[in-house]
Amino acid sequence: MPTLKGLLFNQFAAEGLTALVEEMQSSYTAKKGRRFNHNNITYEISRPALKSNAIEFEISSKIPEDELKSPKEMQSYFDQMKKILEKSKNKPVSIERENIVWDSKKETEKKRDYVKLQYRYALDDLFDNTVVSKRYEKAMSGHADPSIPDSPSAFTKAGKVVLGVVSETMQQLSKESLIELMDVNKKVKSSLKG
Repeated sequence: MPTLKGLLFNQFAAEGLTALVEEMQSSYTAKKGRRFNHNNITYEISRPALKSNAIEFEISSKIPEDELKSPKEMQSYFDQMKKILEKSKNKPVSIERENIVWDSKKETEKKRDYVKLQYRYALDDLFDNTVVSKRYEKAMSGHADPSIPDSPSAFTKAGKVVLGVVSETMQQLSKESLIELMDVNKKVKSSLKG
């Protein structure tokens, strides 16, 4: 059974991920749901899930199959992506190739291949006591901090600071992972073009 801490952290992790989705959709071409397109590649950021005292989420990118000639080239694209991402600073807990068949109007099937990255962060890794302490002291001395949520879920100012930091940390970690995925896509795409 989830703890109150887990439920609250998941709620504020969701706010951080949603803020990232909104930022990316305003910077690049917005698509439906939690997706956006950049350089002919669609990216998607999932909602978080609370599992075993950790927050999990996924970031995926479409394999640009219209630029690749064969299934072998698509597999090569995925293999190169995986090789680079396995050595990354924010290494995902899993890197998978996922195939999605989508039929929007029940007339035509659309087949899409994705690189799906799954990330997992322990609840205690989503905030730093030193950061929380400094921000709390500033807030208590009268400095306004718009990043501190006015949440009825947290009963103290310190609790609200922690939830704000959780949201910011999730947004920052997911943005770093997303930017890295976008860079790796760019590298692999250009290497395949020769």
